[in-house]
Amino acid sequence: MNFRVSYLLLVLALGACSSTPPQPNTQSNHSQQSIVNQADDSATEARFSENLNALLTQISQSQEIPLQTLESGFLDAKTIPSIRKLVLPPSGTFKKNWLAYRKRFIEPVRLKAGKVFWEENQAFLSQVEQESGVPAEIIVAIIGIETIYGRQTGNFRVKDVLSTLAFSYPETPNKPAREQLFKDQLKELILMCWTEAGGKLPAKTGSQGVNSSRFNSCLNQNSSYAGAIGLPQFMPSSIRNYAVDGDGDGRIDLRQSPKDAIASVGNFMKKHGWQAGMPVSFPVQVNAIPAAKELADGEPQLKYTVQELIEKGILNKQQGDLQNGGVEPQSKAFIVDLPYPDKEGSDQVQYFVGLNNFLTIVQYNRSYFYAQSVAEFAEALGYKNQSAVPVEKVESPAKTVNSKSASEKVKSKKVNSKKKSKPA
Repeated sequence: MNFRVSYLLLVLALGACSSTPPQPNTQSNHSQQSIVNQADDSATEARFSENLNALLTQISQSQEIPLQTLESGFLDAKTIPSIRKLVLPPSGTFKKNWLAYRKRFIEPVRLKAGKVFWEENQAFLSQVEQESGVPAEIIVAIIGIETIYGRQTGNFRVKDVLSTLAFSYPETPNKPAREQLFKDQLKELILMCWTEAGGKLPAKTGSQGVNSSRFNSCLNQNSSYAGAIGLPQFMPSSIRNYAVDGDGDGRIDLRQSPKDAIASVGNFMKKHGWQAGMPVSFPVQVNAIPAAKELADGEPQLKYTVQELIEKGILNKQQGDLQNGGVEPQSKAFIVDLPYPDKEGSDQVQYFVGLNNFLTIVQYNRSYFYAQSVAEFAEALGYKNQSAVPVEKVESPAKTVNSKSASEKVKSKKVNSKKKSKPA
């Protein structure tokens, strides 16, 4: 959200989820069809069908999936003109507004729902936190911001969304690159649905053992208008690479299984470099805003050491002290700039120092606004945005007469550092 626009548009679809705003969910098939079956003129539809069939033929040949099965699954696929409008970049007069974005997602309804979700899944969240190192609050915050715990998972058929964006993307400077990204996601969707229906890849035994009804149901499932699926809004490629079976029922269901969603978010974050026990970001010192402004280039790259930022006055010394809630001085960071207009309409910016874990959240959704919102949502649930590393140095045995042994002290501190409280 806060990157250079061209960069954001090129990489949007490759994160775990879509960085587009969530769409209202609906349980009405009639309501869904009123959106799904919007079609373009006959000439456009003809080109769409020709390009889609070519891709299906390619996939059939490379993966040895029966072409008839693929064609049957996409027989009623249509373009959705409204989606092309939704993915267009904002107009030149649009002003990014961090405060408005934050207010939209860190608000009472989501926070209340987050506490309920936490309570309902507390034991499993603790288990995933221990296994992945990702705090429960971060996982809860991500699912809350994405879909309010399944309330807003999108109301477009995923095969229509990805087909539209793969073969009928709006006229933008990066149209070829964007279409290729969505072609890749469409292929990932087909392979995901094939394996979910019981098929193997490559499918050397044809369609034997494949549940055609489940295959088609998977292709027709709801998604956001960029093709993200389920409670955590994973793109098909992320489902195939990072989603896991959290509830142990033998299949991955991000739409109906909170445990699958929780475990998958934790796995995604771990695989993308989450550092257990480390904070996400630090606010810039007020008197160092000019220095931070100089270093803010919109690029999500860890390029400055924390020690360098301390020397520039951007961070304080404690933030470079691992035992006092900070990080190691040689840890890498970057400047996060979050613009917003003030009451008079003048441009203002709030600055943060993004650490490794901030960048990990950015891999989930390519937006500075999003990543900082996750961090602050988690803090509202009780997350301590500071290091949780136990003190290794203890007093010598000579100084601990009539007290706990040194090993007992270390063990005690480690246990205390891992204790978590339920959200207030």
